[in-house]
Amino acid sequence: MERNFDRDEVVMQPFDRKQFLRLLGFLKPQKKGMAAALGLMCIAAVTAQLGPYLFKIAIDQAIPQRDFHLINLLGLGYLGLALFHWLCAYSRTLIMSQVGQNVLYTMRKQLFDHLQTLSFRFYDTRPAGKIMVRITSDVNTINQLLTNGIVNMIAELFNLLVIVILMLSMHTKLALLSFTILPILAVFAFSLRPEIRRRWYNVRLKLSSINAYLNESIMGMRITQAFTRETLNQTKFVQLNDNFLDASTQAIKLNALFMPIVEIVAAFGTGLVIWYGTNLIKTGSVTVGILVAFLNYLWRFWVPINMLASFYTQIQTAMASSQRVFEILDTKPDIKNAPCAIELPPIRGQVSFERVNFGYDPGQLVLRDFTLKVQPGQTIALVGPTGAGKTSIINLLTRFYEPQSGRITIDGIDIKKVTLESLRSQIGIVLQDTFIFSGPIKENLRYGKLDATMQEIIEAAKIVNAHDFIVNFPEGYDTEVEERGAKLSVGQRQLIAFARALLLDPKILILDEATSSIDTETELLIQQALTKLLKGRTSFVIAHRLSTIQNADQIVVIDHGRIVEQGNHKQLLCHNGLYRALCEAQLKPSLIV
Repeated sequence: MERNFDRDEVVMQPFDRKQFLRLLGFLKPQKKGMAAALGLMCIAAVTAQLGPYLFKIAIDQAIPQRDFHLINLLGLGYLGLALFHWLCAYSRTLIMSQVGQNVLYTMRKQLFDHLQTLSFRFYDTRPAGKIMVRITSDVNTINQLLTNGIVNMIAELFNLLVIVILMLSMHTKLALLSFTILPILAVFAFSLRPEIRRRWYNVRLKLSSINAYLNESIMGMRITQAFTRETLNQTKFVQLNDNFLDASTQAIKLNALFMPIVEIVAAFGTGLVIWYGTNLIKTGSVTVGILVAFLNYLWRFWVPINMLASFYTQIQTAMASSQRVFEILDTKPDIKNAPCAIELPPIRGQVSFERVNFGYDPGQLVLRDFTLKVQPGQTIALVGPTGAGKTSIINLLTRFYEPQSGRITIDGIDIKKVTLESLRSQIGIVLQDTFIFSGPIKENLRYGKLDATMQEIIEAAKIVNAHDFIVNFPEGYDTEVEERGAKLSVGQRQLIAFARALLLDPKILILDEATSSIDTETELLIQQALTKLLKGRTSFVIAHRLSTIQNADQIVVIDHGRIVEQGNHKQLLCHNGLYRALCEAQLKPSLIV
């Protein structure tokens, strides 16, 4: 199966002033540090540009007059300026490092906090690797712009201003001659701007694709090796890597073109100044010291120009990254608390679906006019063919998705009118694809109830028959299970998920194919535990293994999003319907009575 890893990307837009100002907003809490850094850089700029002026004094006054005392003073002054400049640069580096770390912290926290609020629909359409690259690589790129990039740009502009003032003060005509080449640089800059931004945006897109593919490949390594897909995957990665290399090369080529242009223009400008300055020396309009200082300032004049050209490239790259970051931050959660949402009080567990219509794509309904009423403490088994809509029912009950029409109530209260936290905190869920977090087993069990005592953890594990295999590990409940529970078998992971849900003591319990990966012996133990686990709780059990739900109070048979049969096991077997057909395909003849 081939996937397009470049999809789901935001479309590159022209430079957006509002977006840039929004980026600057991240610096607002750091304004004191930024002000201190800028102050130091401005002082350093002035001290750095006084050096050539000291050369002028030395050449025009101290050397011709053989004033060695003045020469020594000028030398000491130059050394003092260099040391002061170094001290300012060192202090600025320390300050900006702290500012940069604070900005990184703020941006990543905002992104991570916002990701917690986004609904399942967001994650359904975006690979995890692409989300991760926005939190890591894209945020780093933006941070470089907001800290070093902007501060360096302001400092270089100030450097440029000081140089221009000094050049004009020494000789106005010579300075104006130097400035005539600036329009040439401006033409090149503005003509290359759109293409530079487009190419760097493409680099970010290709890097995102690599990260997405890497994440998927690593997570699915067992399947890859099981189906001997290593060579095909390597070929696909080479293709993505080649795309990134090509995009980077194209961006670097255009970026590298800018610097030689600046240098060529600078050399041409320097030649003009030397030619014109030499003529002025002949006429006595300028001194040799002025020309030497002027040439020194002229070469220093091009350093800020080069830095500003680099900054231009940096801002193009950062703006491309900011589009991707803001695309996440601007994504509104599909599921959120109503403006006047109330806390759901402790529930009894009466659940009602009232003419619910739902589809993951609005034009393709999964549930059609679905109506079901469940009394407190009842165990409801949801059965039917794959894709019938069973999992969609529990997704709606937990508000992972919203129905297009109809309503769902718990104890007569519309779940749209209560807070998500108060709703989900009273519902326990055990899914077929059990996710175990890296860390100790006890912390996985305590995941939904952080204040659970060790005694409560052990008791929950015993009820679901997980205690015995846990204590058989050398470190018992302190055993590190590694990422996704790599040290555990599939059945063990599901048993831990059972205990984790039980520890919440929920009034509504959802088991979505929760026993599908457990061996027959363990299943018998689970069935014994379920008798205790389900007692007094409203339970929804989705199961393809019909032997696990024969004792359910109600079995709801769903096909194409509608309830086609409803009753207990014996009642449904009396009809030649879908449920009996499913039983005949799975169960032993002795179990079909």
